[in-house]
Amino acid sequence: MQDVIVVGAGMVGSALALSLAKGGLTVCLVDTGAGTPCWQTSMIDQRVSAITQASRYFLEHLGVWRSVCTRRVSAYKAMTVWDGEGSGEVTFDAEDAASESLGHIVENSAITDALHEALDAHPNVTCDWQFSASGYSLTGEGVRLYCDDGRTHEARLLVGADGARSNIRHFAGIRTRDRDSGQRGVVTTVTHALPHQRTARQIFLPGGPLAFLPLMPDERELTSSIVWSSEAPLAESRMALSDEAFKAELADAFEYRLGSITSVAPRVAFPLIQRHAERYTSERVALVGDAAHSIHPLAGQGVNLGFLDAATLSEEVLTSVRRGIAVGNAQALSRYSRRRRGDNAQMLMLMDAFRLGFKSQWAPLQLARNLGLNGVEHATPLKRFFIRQAFGQRGSVPASMTGSV
Repeated sequence: MQDVIVVGAGMVGSALALSLAKGGLTVCLVDTGAGTPCWQTSMIDQRVSAITQASRYFLEHLGVWRSVCTRRVSAYKAMTVWDGEGSGEVTFDAEDAASESLGHIVENSAITDALHEALDAHPNVTCDWQFSASGYSLTGEGVRLYCDDGRTHEARLLVGADGARSNIRHFAGIRTRDRDSGQRGVVTTVTHALPHQRTARQIFLPGGPLAFLPLMPDERELTSSIVWSSEAPLAESRMALSDEAFKAELADAFEYRLGSITSVAPRVAFPLIQRHAERYTSERVALVGDAAHSIHPLAGQGVNLGFLDAATLSEEVLTSVRRGIAVGNAQALSRYSRRRRGDNAQMLMLMDAFRLGFKSQWAPLQLARNLGLNGVEHATPLKRFFIRQAFGQRGSVPASMTGSV
C-alpha cells in the first residue's frame, strides 16, 4: 500500500506528489494522459501562468525551478492596470518592493515537464499513465482507487488534483457552488510593434478585461500572451474573425499601447465559470487546485492558489507523520481545509467584485474606481500592500513558499 495516491498530473498534482515524496512518503501519481513531454522549443504554449514569488520559492524548494528556467521563463518587472472607460491607472514596479521582478510568465508545459522529470527520477514515486478513475472505496486502513479497465491502487490518502470537472470530487459526493459569468476567455500569443519592456498590462473594458502578459522567446520583447475576456457571443465573434481583422480589433481595444499587432497564433476560447467546492476534504480524501476552486483569470491567480493548496496539504500531512500520526488522519485534513478554504473564498469573492465593478457603466461607480486606481498610484504604502499580495505573501503561507527552507 502506498502512502498517497494523487489523481491528476498537471502542475498542482505533480508538485504535490513531488513535495510528499521529498518528505519521505511513497506516492502513486495517476493520470489519464500519456505522461510524455509537451513543451516545445519551436512553439510557445498558449497556456501560460503568472508565477508569483511564493510559487517560485515552492518550485525552488522542489528542486525544479532551474529546470523550468532551462526551457523558457519571462520575468516581468512591472504591471500596469487601467480603466478603458476613464482616466484611472496604476503601475506597480518591482523597485517599490526592492525586488528584481514582480513574477514570472511561464508556459504551463514548461513547469509540468520539469516536474515530471523530477518525479520520474524519484524512487518514492510510481506513475500510472492512462489511468481513468472510475470510483474508490474505503478499506480498513485507507482507500482503494479503481480504474475502468480493472486496475486498482491502494493508499492511506487519496488526493483529487484532477481539474475543474474532478471525478474524485464527484466520487466523494462533494458539491460545488458554481457561478457562470456568461463570459469566455480568448487566449492566444501575439507579436507587436513596440517592446513590452517586461511589463504586464491589463485594461478593464466594459465587456471584460484584456491582459497582455510579456514573453521573452528572444531579446526583442515583442511577444505577449493575451487573455481577452468578454460575453460569450462577443468572444465567439472574435474567434470567427480573420487574423487581420482580429489583430486590428485587438490593437484598437488595447489603445495601441504596444503599437500594431504584427502576428497572431491560433486562438482558443474557454468558458469562465467560477466554482468552489463546499468542502475540501472527505474521509481520507482531499481536493487541491481546480478540483477545489476555479477562478476568473483576470489576476492570473489560479495556479498560484493551487500551489498554495499543494504546499499546505503537504506541510500538514508531513507534520502529522513526523509526530507519529498516520497519513490521511482527519486532523491533518481538517487543518489543511481551514488554512486554505477561507483564503481561496476571499480571493474568489475579490475577483468577482473586480469583474462586476469594472463591468458597470454606472457613472458614480466609474468615478469611484478611477479615483481608487489613481489613489493607489500615489499611495506608496497601498502599493506595497498590493505588491505583497501579488507576491503571494498573505494568510498562512507554508514554509516551503517563503524561501526560508
